[in-house]
Amino acid sequence: MLKIGEVSKRSGVGVEALRFYEKSGLLDRPARTEGGYRVYPSDVLDRLAFIKRAQVLGFTLDEIKRVIEDARAGHEPCDEVREIVRRRLAELDERLREMRQYRRELDDTLEEWDRKGHAPGHICGLIESSEVAHAAGAPKGLRRAKR
Repeated sequence: MLKIGEVSKRSGVGVEALRFYEKSGLLDRPARTEGGYRVYPSDVLDRLAFIKRAQVLGFTLDEIKRVIEDARAGHEPCDEVREIVRRRLAELDERLREMRQYRRELDDTLEEWDRKGHAPGHICGLIESSEVAHAAGAPKGLRRAKR
């Protein structure tokens, strides 16, 4: 049996994250010592390694929880895992498309600015006169200024 500090040290997962994983159902509730300390079986390290691998693959904690719950219930979660990865790949493809478009727009904007040189404005007229439609995280509806 491992105390929470030892689990944290061996797994590289912080104590608060371990508590969160427990509350979220990603980890089984550990036994407690008479003093109230959490003690985990050594197989918790395998579960934490699984969670970390799944996160590296892009799974959300909710998705990981569903996969774990399916396995606990005796179901084979691999079909769901493949579907999650298929969706994630489609999302990445869309994001890459958006990023390529954004890059083209930034490149066009920079070329325009290089031609203009300077533009009057309150701070920088170049920025004040240009808006890029596909800026990462930009509000929808922004458009580049007409040339």
